[in-house]
Amino acid sequence: MSARYVLAVLVLSIAAIGSWYLTGVQRTQEVTQTISDTDLGGFYLRTARILGTDDSGQLLYEIEADFAQQTENSEIELQNVRIKYTSAANVPWVIKSDLATISDSMSLLRLSGNVQAISNEGFSGQETEIRTPMLEIDPESYQAETDSRVQIRIGSRSLTATGMLALLQENRLKLKSNVSGKFVP
Repeated sequence: MSARYVLAVLVLSIAAIGSWYLTGVQRTQEVTQTISDTDLGGFYLRTARILGTDDSGQLLYEIEADFAQQTENSEIELQNVRIKYTSAANVPWVIKSDLATISDSMSLLRLSGNVQAISNEGFSGQETEIRTPMLEIDPESYQAETDSRVQIRIGSRSLTATGMLALLQENRLKLKSNVSGKFVP
């Protein structure tokens, strides 16, 4: 082997080791920067789905959302929410809202923004629609409650009230105050 050949192999080896080292340093800096730029306080999901079951594991309801994010206080915020009960739950209501917050105990949902509850088997067997700006719901006990203004449409009849307690499984409403309505025969 000539001195020229040994020098060429040595130079190429140093170049290879140098480029490998520089590549590793750059990757470490990129990963460190990515981790430090993110908030590590919680999680987020796109197209989230939460399933509620009874003690035997039978599906009772599902909560779907376009986006879910855990907040700093361990609550979960959902966007474009839809709550649907299964036939096993015997609750003929579908509830939708722009936003929802699930409490850290995971038992209560606070819905806000265009809250709408619809049932094709509603009161008196007619399609029923309930609208309110805010609603708290316990999906496992099938109860929903608000102190806000409520608009209720039952077929061609309509009611407004301030505050409501809905017993969804029993298909009953209790209006709290300022009840007024329009009934057309």
